[in-house]
Amino acid sequence: MAENKIFAGPRVRRIRNGLQLTQTAMAEALGISPSYLNLIERNQRPLTVQLLLKLASVYKVDLEELQGEAGGSLAQLREVFADPLLAGELPGDQELIEVAEAAPNVSGGVVKLYRAYREQASRLKDLAELLAGQGHMASLADTRLPIDEVRETFEARPNHFARIEEAMEAFHASLSPGDDLAGALKAWLKREHGLVVRTLPVHVMPNLRRRFDRHSMRLFISERLSSFDQTLEIAMEVASIACHEAIMAELGQFPFSSAEARRIGRFQLARYAAHALMMPYAAFHAAALRAKYDIDPLRARFQVSFEQAANRLTSLQRPGAAGIPFFLMEIDNAGHRLRRAGAQGFPHARFGGSCPKLNIHAAFAVPGQILVDRVEMPDGSEFLTVARTVEGPQAGFQERVRRTAVLIGCDAGFAQETVYGAARLPPIAVGPVCRLCERQGCLARAEPPVTRPLGLDEMATGLSVFDFQ
Repeated sequence: MAENKIFAGPRVRRIRNGLQLTQTAMAEALGISPSYLNLIERNQRPLTVQLLLKLASVYKVDLEELQGEAGGSLAQLREVFADPLLAGELPGDQELIEVAEAAPNVSGGVVKLYRAYREQASRLKDLAELLAGQGHMASLADTRLPIDEVRETFEARPNHFARIEEAMEAFHASLSPGDDLAGALKAWLKREHGLVVRTLPVHVMPNLRRRFDRHSMRLFISERLSSFDQTLEIAMEVASIACHEAIMAELGQFPFSSAEARRIGRFQLARYAAHALMMPYAAFHAAALRAKYDIDPLRARFQVSFEQAANRLTSLQRPGAAGIPFFLMEIDNAGHRLRRAGAQGFPHARFGGSCPKLNIHAAFAVPGQILVDRVEMPDGSEFLTVARTVEGPQAGFQERVRRTAVLIGCDAGFAQETVYGAARLPPIAVGPVCRLCERQGCLARAEPPVTRPLGLDEMATGLSVFDFQ
């Protein structure tokens, strides 16, 4: 019967070094030649079953230590090299396996260094937000990605672009789409630009939402998208053509540092223009007032999604015809922030938006249900928050559904002007983010505050492991 062979040279060498033995001494004890042991340690010869048993009997070695993969170190190294900063550096796990087995102490050092880097990055982010809330802006432009630069720029300003609003309102009036906006947009594209819109099945366009083929003058839309999102993609194409000058004029206001940031910014403005085309300002503002900002009737009236209608509410800031200054944020079920916007800029300092007690996190437990809360910040300011999950593109049988959650909120002083503020809800105590929140006895605390020392008392334990003094 063929013997099972195990290549475990680095582990044998660590055992020998730990016992302070020479190769000659270990080889003599195992009944093999020093040259053969040297080949084993260099993984040029395998460990047979007989040698494994000999090691176990002579040196009391745990066989699992020799046969098992360096699983702990390998899993930790995988975590390190899964970071976006290092993604793509290694073609596979083989090099990680070699490092984990040959140099476990080096592996541990790399993991410690990586975790220290992540901790410092998290602390710097929290401190930057703290400084920003006090009016001190940290200069971190050199370390930002283009998408981060665009997000920070758009989140810090009102979500209202007057030139685009006027251009899209005038275009919508000239189009006269009636109750079939998507059909009118398709007809305009074909009539004015010879561009045909086609919806493609998933197997033909599995990884794209939209694709414009310049050669055949066709705009392909994925059937994965809902009818609302299909209309949005068509509207973005129309807006990019019909509203090009207004978009470029608004883009020119921003001193983006790279061509990539300008491209992302132009895409975001085209998306804004598409919403303005689907929900013209004057008509949407009047309907919002009549419905007391009830999002479901608004989405039905304009044939849009919940997310689209909620997003549009944040842009109603035309001078002389302004709505409630709503702000909005969207996250996935892992808590990753996808976007934030506000009628007066997203209120980072006052609201934060990262507290685990916000109803945007609870929304994932009840998909499709609207959750309404009144929340109180540590400084006493209160907000009305409305949260709901929204579905992404249609998933296939073996794909996970993409579900995100949207929170739209406003200062509690406007609550009675909305349908959501009719009920007298008791305020829920929340904070901006755990690292900057000094509420004591919080059951939801996930991290200690950077502003206070931990309260380590062997005689008393609080509600959280992160209790502080």
